[in-house]
Amino acid sequence: LGECKALTYLDLKSNDIGAEGAGRLAGVLGSCTALTYLDLWGNAIGAEGMGRLAEVLGECKALTYLDLKSNDIGAEGAGRLAGVLGSCTALTYLDLWGNAIGAEGMGRLAEVL
Repeated sequence: LGECKALTYLDLKSNDIGAEGAGRLAGVLGSCTALTYLDLWGNAIGAEGMGRLAEVLGECKALTYLDLKSNDIGAEGAGRLAGVLGSCTALTYLDLWGNAIGAEGMGRLAEVL
């Protein structure tokens, strides 16, 4: 994927990539500078995987659509995501349905939304 500089749409929903797969994806996302759409719905990435992705999501300046439904990121993962959202200036769609982020996670997100 790191060689796909023109890639704009990446749909990996329901592939059970987990935290390890999220880490591997994070390793190439920074090279996907044209990426506008990323769907990771239902991959069980958890807080650890969200942390790995958050490290590079800020480099995805063209990203407008990010679907993280049903990944069990919890409050910790929401906090890690919140830490990078300010750098995602093109982002217009964010879906966190079914992640059990709770009041703590929502509080962290609310600070940057």
